[in-house]
Amino acid sequence: MSSSRKSALFLSLAAALASCALLLPAAAGAATGRTVAVTASANIKVPNDTAMVAFGVKRERKTRTAALQATAAGLREVIAAAKAFPGVGEGDIKTGRINIRPVQKGKATVYRATEGIEVTLHEPDKSGELISKGLAAGATGVSGPTFTVGNEEEAFAKALAAAFEKAKERASILAGQAGAKLGQALTIEEGEGAELIGPRFESAGTEAAPVAKDAPTPPTKPGTSRVKATVHVVFELT
Repeated sequence: MSSSRKSALFLSLAAALASCALLLPAAAGAATGRTVAVTASANIKVPNDTAMVAFGVKRERKTRTAALQATAAGLREVIAAAKAFPGVGEGDIKTGRINIRPVQKGKATVYRATEGIEVTLHEPDKSGELISKGLAAGATGVSGPTFTVGNEEEAFAKALAAAFEKAKERASILAGQAGAKLGQALTIEEGEGAELIGPRFESAGTEAAPVAKDAPTPPTKPGTSRVKATVHVVFELT
Protein backbone atom coordinates (compact mmCIF):
# COMPACT_ATOMS: atom_id res chain seq x y z
CA MET A 1 0.00 0.00 0.00
CA SER A 2 1.37 3.43 -0.99
CA SER A 3 2.18 6.04 1.61
CA SER A 4 -0.52 8.33 0.23
CA ARG A 5 -3.20 5.66 0.57
CA LYS A 6 -2.03 4.91 4.14
CA SER A 7 -2.30 8.57 5.02
CA ALA A 8 -5.81 8.77 3.59
CA LEU A 9 -6.93 5.68 5.53
CA PHE A 10 -5.44 7.07 8.74
CA LEU A 11 -7.25 10.37 8.27
CA SER A 12 -10.56 8.54 7.65
CA LEU A 13 -10.19 6.50 10.85
CA ALA A 14 -9.30 9.60 12.84
CA ALA A 15 -12.37 11.38 11.53
CA ALA A 16 -14.60 8.44 12.43
CA LEU A 17 -13.23 8.30 15.98
CA ALA A 18 -13.69 12.04 16.39
CA SER A 19 -17.30 11.68 15.24
CA CYS A 20 -17.95 8.93 17.84
CA ALA A 21 -16.37 11.06 20.54
CA LEU A 22 -18.75 13.88 19.71
CA LEU A 23 -21.74 11.52 20.02
CA LEU A 24 -20.81 10.18 23.48
CA PRO A 25 -21.86 13.23 25.53
CA ALA A 26 -25.22 13.33 23.76
CA ALA A 27 -25.86 9.66 24.49
CA ALA A 28 -24.83 10.09 28.09
CA GLY A 29 -27.08 13.10 28.37
CA ALA A 30 -30.11 11.02 27.29
CA ALA A 31 -29.87 9.00 30.51
CA THR A 32 -30.54 11.80 32.95
CA GLY A 33 -30.59 9.58 36.02
CA ARG A 34 -33.74 11.34 37.16
CA THR A 35 -36.59 9.31 38.65
CA VAL A 36 -39.97 9.87 40.24
CA ALA A 37 -41.30 7.74 43.11
CA VAL A 38 -45.02 7.45 43.78
CA THR A 39 -47.29 5.54 46.14
CA ALA A 40 -50.87 4.72 45.21
CA SER A 41 -53.71 2.68 46.70
CA ALA A 42 -56.75 1.19 45.04
CA ASN A 43 -59.98 0.19 46.73
CA ILE A 44 -62.21 -1.84 44.42
CA LYS A 45 -65.49 -3.69 44.81
CA VAL A 46 -65.61 -7.42 44.10
CA PRO A 47 -68.84 -9.45 43.90
CA ASN A 48 -69.27 -11.95 46.71
CA ASP A 49 -69.40 -15.40 45.15
CA THR A 50 -69.45 -17.56 48.29
CA ALA A 51 -71.82 -17.94 51.23
CA MET A 52 -71.23 -19.65 54.56
CA VAL A 53 -74.12 -21.17 56.49
CA ALA A 54 -74.03 -23.06 59.80
CA PHE A 55 -76.64 -25.57 60.91
CA GLY A 56 -77.06 -26.98 64.41
CA VAL A 57 -78.87 -30.10 65.57
CA LYS A 58 -79.99 -30.54 69.17
CA ARG A 59 -81.69 -33.55 70.75
CA GLU A 60 -82.60 -34.36 74.36
CA ARG A 61 -82.89 -37.92 75.67
CA LYS A 62 -82.82 -39.74 79.01
CA THR A 63 -79.30 -41.08 78.51
CA ARG A 64 -76.10 -39.70 77.02
CA THR A 65 -75.93 -42.48 74.45
CA ALA A 66 -79.50 -41.98 73.31
CA ALA A 67 -79.01 -38.21 73.03
CA LEU A 68 -75.85 -38.65 71.00
CA GLN A 69 -77.44 -41.21 68.69
CA ALA A 70 -80.48 -39.02 68.08
CA THR A 71 -78.34 -35.99 67.33
CA ALA A 72 -76.10 -37.96 64.97
CA ALA A 73 -79.12 -39.30 63.10
CA GLY A 74 -80.58 -35.81 62.76
CA LEU A 75 -77.26 -34.35 61.60
CA ARG A 76 -76.87 -37.04 58.93
CA GLU A 77 -80.20 -35.92 57.45
CA VAL A 78 -79.06 -32.30 57.38
CA ILE A 79 -75.75 -33.27 55.78
CA ALA A 80 -77.55 -35.28 53.11
CA ALA A 81 -79.79 -32.31 52.31
CA ALA A 82 -76.78 -29.98 52.08
CA LYS A 83 -74.82 -32.39 49.83
CA ALA A 84 -77.73 -32.59 47.42
CA PHE A 85 -78.08 -28.83 47.19
CA PRO A 86 -76.78 -27.09 44.00
CA GLY A 87 -73.59 -25.13 44.63
CA VAL A 88 -72.32 -27.35 47.45
CA GLY A 89 -69.39 -29.47 46.32
CA GLU A 90 -67.04 -32.07 47.73
CA GLY A 91 -65.26 -30.72 50.79
CA ASP A 92 -67.75 -27.88 51.30
CA ILE A 93 -69.26 -29.39 54.46
CA LYS A 94 -67.38 -29.41 57.75
CA THR A 95 -68.69 -30.86 61.01
CA GLY A 96 -68.34 -28.92 64.24
CA ARG A 97 -67.89 -29.66 67.89
CA ILE A 98 -69.98 -32.33 69.67
CA ASN A 99 -71.36 -31.37 73.05
CA ILE A 100 -73.30 -33.47 75.57
CA ARG A 101 -74.45 -32.12 78.92
CA PRO A 102 -77.12 -32.84 81.54
CA VAL A 103 -80.15 -30.55 81.63
CA GLN A 104 -82.66 -30.31 84.48
CA LYS A 105 -86.27 -30.71 83.38
CA GLY A 106 -88.32 -30.23 86.51
CA LYS A 107 -87.26 -33.03 88.84
CA ALA A 108 -85.86 -35.15 86.02
CA THR A 109 -82.41 -34.94 84.44
CA VAL A 110 -82.08 -35.42 80.71
CA TYR A 111 -79.09 -35.19 78.43
CA ARG A 112 -78.80 -32.68 75.62
CA ALA A 113 -76.50 -33.43 72.70
CA THR A 114 -75.64 -30.81 70.10
CA GLU A 115 -73.56 -30.86 66.94
CA GLY A 116 -73.34 -28.67 63.88
CA ILE A 117 -71.98 -28.28 60.38
CA GLU A 118 -70.58 -25.42 58.34
CA VAL A 119 -71.56 -25.35 54.67
CA THR A 120 -69.79 -23.45 51.90
CA LEU A 121 -72.19 -22.50 49.12
CA HIS A 122 -70.86 -21.38 45.72
CA GLU A 123 -74.23 -20.05 44.54
CA PRO A 124 -74.70 -17.48 47.32
CA ASP A 125 -77.97 -16.09 45.99
CA LYS A 126 -79.53 -19.47 46.85
CA SER A 127 -78.47 -19.42 50.50
CA GLY A 128 -82.02 -18.72 51.64
CA GLU A 129 -83.17 -21.88 49.89
CA LEU A 130 -80.34 -23.84 51.50
CA ILE A 131 -81.45 -22.64 54.93
CA SER A 132 -85.00 -23.80 54.26
CA LYS A 133 -83.77 -27.22 53.10
CA GLY A 134 -81.60 -27.64 56.19
CA LEU A 135 -84.43 -26.79 58.55
CA ALA A 136 -86.79 -29.13 56.73
CA ALA A 137 -84.19 -31.90 57.10
CA GLY A 138 -84.17 -31.55 60.89
CA ALA A 139 -81.80 -28.74 61.81
CA THR A 140 -82.87 -27.00 65.01
CA GLY A 141 -80.78 -23.86 64.49
CA VAL A 142 -79.08 -21.85 61.80
CA SER A 143 -76.45 -19.12 61.60
CA GLY A 144 -75.70 -17.07 58.50
CA PRO A 145 -75.46 -16.66 55.65
CA THR A 146 -72.18 -14.76 55.61
CA PHE A 147 -71.00 -13.63 52.18
CA THR A 148 -67.41 -13.34 51.02
CA VAL A 149 -65.06 -13.70 48.04
CA GLY A 150 -63.96 -17.25 47.30
CA ASN A 151 -60.78 -16.53 45.30
CA GLU A 152 -59.07 -13.85 47.37
CA GLU A 153 -55.80 -14.00 45.41
CA GLU A 154 -57.60 -13.14 42.17
CA ALA A 155 -59.34 -10.25 43.91
CA PHE A 156 -56.03 -8.94 45.28
CA ALA A 157 -54.48 -9.19 41.80
CA LYS A 158 -57.19 -6.92 40.41
CA ALA A 159 -56.65 -4.42 43.22
CA LEU A 160 -52.87 -4.43 42.67
CA ALA A 161 -53.33 -3.81 38.94
CA ALA A 162 -55.65 -0.90 39.69
CA ALA A 163 -53.15 0.52 42.19
CA PHE A 164 -50.32 0.34 39.64
CA GLU A 165 -52.40 2.16 37.01
CA LYS A 166 -53.16 4.89 39.52
CA ALA A 167 -49.45 5.17 40.37
CA LYS A 168 -48.60 5.49 36.68
CA GLU A 169 -51.17 8.27 36.21
CA ARG A 170 -49.77 10.21 39.17
CA ALA A 171 -46.20 9.76 37.97
CA SER A 172 -47.16 11.02 34.50
CA ILE A 173 -48.55 14.21 36.01
CA LEU A 174 -45.41 14.77 38.05
CA ALA A 175 -43.18 14.07 35.04
CA GLY A 176 -45.05 16.68 33.02
CA GLN A 177 -44.64 19.24 35.76
CA ALA A 178 -40.90 18.56 35.75
CA GLY A 179 -40.69 19.02 31.99
CA ALA A 180 -39.88 15.36 31.37
CA LYS A 181 -41.52 12.29 29.96
CA LEU A 182 -42.36 9.18 31.96
CA GLY A 183 -40.12 6.20 31.28
CA GLN A 184 -40.32 2.60 32.35
CA ALA A 185 -40.96 1.39 35.90
CA LEU A 186 -37.61 0.71 37.56
CA THR A 187 -38.85 -0.80 40.83
CA ILE A 188 -42.28 -1.95 41.99
CA GLU A 189 -42.99 -2.82 45.60
CA GLU A 190 -46.25 -4.03 47.12
CA GLY A 191 -47.23 -1.86 50.05
CA GLU A 192 -48.48 -2.84 53.46
CA GLY A 193 -52.14 -2.99 54.28
CA ALA A 194 -53.53 -5.21 51.53
CA GLU A 195 -56.86 -6.41 52.84
CA LEU A 196 -60.24 -7.81 52.00
CA ILE A 197 -62.91 -5.68 53.62
CA GLY A 198 -66.12 -7.62 53.93
CA PRO A 199 -68.14 -9.92 56.16
CA ARG A 200 -66.19 -12.82 57.62
CA PHE A 201 -67.63 -16.16 58.67
CA GLU A 202 -67.26 -17.12 62.30
CA SER A 203 -68.27 -20.59 63.39
CA ALA A 204 -71.51 -20.63 65.30
CA GLY A 205 -70.62 -24.05 66.71
CA THR A 206 -73.71 -25.90 67.84
CA GLU A 207 -75.48 -22.96 69.41
CA ALA A 208 -77.05 -21.72 66.19
CA ALA A 209 -80.19 -19.66 66.64
CA PRO A 210 -83.37 -21.77 66.60
CA VAL A 211 -85.68 -21.33 63.62
CA ALA A 212 -89.07 -22.92 62.94
CA LYS A 213 -89.13 -25.60 60.23
CA ASP A 214 -92.03 -23.94 58.46
CA ALA A 215 -90.34 -20.52 58.34
CA PRO A 216 -90.56 -18.87 54.88
CA THR A 217 -87.49 -18.87 52.65
CA PRO A 218 -85.53 -15.74 53.54
CA PRO A 219 -84.41 -13.47 50.68
CA THR A 220 -80.64 -13.20 50.30
CA LYS A 221 -78.44 -10.74 48.41
CA PRO A 222 -74.69 -11.55 48.26
CA GLY A 223 -73.60 -7.96 47.61
CA THR A 224 -69.92 -7.05 47.28
CA SER A 225 -66.72 -6.91 49.31
CA ARG A 226 -64.02 -4.24 49.04
CA VAL A 227 -60.41 -5.13 48.28
CA LYS A 228 -57.61 -2.68 49.05
CA ALA A 229 -54.03 -2.78 47.74
CA THR A 230 -51.08 -0.36 47.75
CA VAL A 231 -47.97 -0.15 45.54
CA HIS A 232 -44.75 1.90 45.64
CA VAL A 233 -43.29 2.48 42.16
CA VAL A 234 -40.15 4.25 40.95
CA PHE A 235 -40.32 5.42 37.32
CA GLU A 236 -37.52 6.66 35.10
CA LEU A 237 -37.75 10.20 33.69
CA THR A 238 -36.57 10.79 30.12
